[in-house]
Amino acid sequence: MIRDFQTKDIQQLLYIYNHYVLHSAVTFDDELLSLETFTEKANKINSEYPFIVFEENNQILGYAYGSQFRPKPAYKNTVESTIYLRHSAIRKQIGTKLYTRLIELLREQKFHIVLGVLTLPNEASEKLHEKLGFKKVAHLNEVGFKFGKWQDVGVYQLKLNLPLNITTNTRLL
Repeated sequence: MIRDFQTKDIQQLLYIYNHYVLHSAVTFDDELLSLETFTEKANKINSEYPFIVFEENNQILGYAYGSQFRPKPAYKNTVESTIYLRHSAIRKQIGTKLYTRLIELLREQKFHIVLGVLTLPNEASEKLHEKLGFKKVAHLNEVGFKFGKWQDVGVYQLKLNLPLNITTNTRLL
């Protein structure tokens, strides 16, 4: 079930996030986040943007949210999207369901552009973004450093002013 984020979810979300801090370059954090830091971050995001979770049998299997792309006023209609899945819940279509719902919520809030910013390579995330109609618009070489090596970042963009048809991977006119 997909539902809105609640404060009671924090501990499970932090568990999911910190797994990626330790085991992946999908986040450029290199130290575990504390409960206090993560709570502050989650509450700030939730106060301004859609923040949803996928829950099954009282266990959070993933979460997704929108956040500020950049702080300048001209960017107010552009939002960055983020998604994390419990490492045991990958390849179960939860990411597709969460991201589809997040895009709907961002469209309802009248955002114009959604940007996914991904560490590359990341085949699963690249395929998810492409499946939902995002187009790769930038490849930034060696902009992050984690696990002793330089990391590339890709920027994927989705324009929200047209309905999305994920079965054909096309925008409806």
